[in-house]
Amino acid sequence: MGIDVGTTSARAILINKEGKFIAEGAGEYPMSAPQPAWAEQDPADWARGVRRAIHEALRRAAAKPDRIIGIGLTGQMHSSVFLDKSNNVIRPAILWCDGRTGAECEEIERRVSKKTLLEEARNIALPGFTAPKILWLKNHEPAAYRRVSRVLVTKDYIRFLMTGVFATEVSDASGMLLLNVARREWSDAILNALDIPREWLPMVFESPEITGRVSREGARLFGLAEGAPVVGGGGDQAAGAVGNGIIRAGDCTISLGTSGVVFAPASKPPPATGTTIHAFCHALPRMWHTMGVMLSAGGSVQWFRNTMRGLNPKFSYRKMDEIAASAPPGANGLIFLPYLTGERTPYNDPDARGVFAGLSLTHDISHMARAILEGVAFGIRDSADMMRQLGVPISRIYVSGGGGQSDLWRSIIASVLARPIRRLEIDQGPAMGAALLAGVGAGVWKDVAHATKNTLRVKDEIRPLKDWSKAYADHYRRYRALYPALKDYFKSPGHPA
Repeated sequence: MGIDVGTTSARAILINKEGKFIAEGAGEYPMSAPQPAWAEQDPADWARGVRRAIHEALRRAAAKPDRIIGIGLTGQMHSSVFLDKSNNVIRPAILWCDGRTGAECEEIERRVSKKTLLEEARNIALPGFTAPKILWLKNHEPAAYRRVSRVLVTKDYIRFLMTGVFATEVSDASGMLLLNVARREWSDAILNALDIPREWLPMVFESPEITGRVSREGARLFGLAEGAPVVGGGGDQAAGAVGNGIIRAGDCTISLGTSGVVFAPASKPPPATGTTIHAFCHALPRMWHTMGVMLSAGGSVQWFRNTMRGLNPKFSYRKMDEIAASAPPGANGLIFLPYLTGERTPYNDPDARGVFAGLSLTHDISHMARAILEGVAFGIRDSADMMRQLGVPISRIYVSGGGGQSDLWRSIIASVLARPIRRLEIDQGPAMGAALLAGVGAGVWKDVAHATKNTLRVKDEIRPLKDWSKAYADHYRRYRALYPALKDYFKSPGHPA
């Protein structure tokens, strides 16, 4: 079983020893925004969502819990859960897309020093990471901070409820900004500089390793069999990469979920670049990866669909594809900046916002729909270009996530990148990767490479269209000019929150 504790819902899937998908279940939960740029969730909602997802997957498979021979966990990265000495949640979890910690990021770079931060964590301080959230709690909610005894991220809180074990694994730990990424262990240099006690942090495992077994209480809470092994799993992007077979240098996956991620493995620790390209441990021993993240990829499409549903309750993603396909490449000069919740790569600007530029009387809803798909594709190219400039090889590109189901969007992205894009027969996202990691831990496959080789097959490939690529090369240059022209406006008083 692979369990993905996502941003809007939990998902559980079951696969067999041949890697064949058997069944899935889901459980949704809300997200709150108490203030502008804030994003929070109640961890109890995650637990309820996971319980519903497990129950539904077992029901659809007509399987009893004792049929599960291994469980893998994945989920949204960076989202921070604070527990007290009695292991009670102190406050709502602060999510990966929360933008409140800009001042704390600056504080980290002062206290740790950029040089040490890059040497140890291999990343700059970004608002979504966990370490700035810990400092925010200390600076803004000191009474809550004084109660902290443990700090966990999303999937590892579910692991604790499931097994009673405080554990994480290297890929999710990398995103906390507290790990020495090269050595794959907590960084004493960063912890000491920030006065964060090491005992607050869980044990660190490799992703296929067994971290614990379902406890009696975990079995009761989630409807599982007591004693089932639970492996480390991975952060959603690392697990998703495993689920797409992205485990070798030269491979690259584009994940089109709420966020948009460009992910490429590396056989040695990536260089400390000081850019918004992340450098994390991969969900394979002795492997790392680089990653560019845009915050509103599928989120931009979802916003448009939801907005249009106010006019037409039957408006769907398929309808958006249909009307976007009727507009020409370049959308008659209309450009969309997909920064609806700020941006991480390439600009690290929580104040950035979405923009339609070049709108005229000649444009209609079809141009707007296509401009959104193209704007996200240009954001994907931003990350891919930055990674190539860092010397990261990108030779085989795969696409995953809900957005990857759109033939039009895949064609647009292939043409923007001027590279073919492949899709796998099974696209079960991070949950698939978590299930494969569980199979490795349970001894079904000897390692992750063996698991992916024996279970994953290419479904199709979309090649770039020359006319589109030519149009997009010019359109991309104008897209790149927009943010610098609007940067000061985004930061001015009274700009859209």
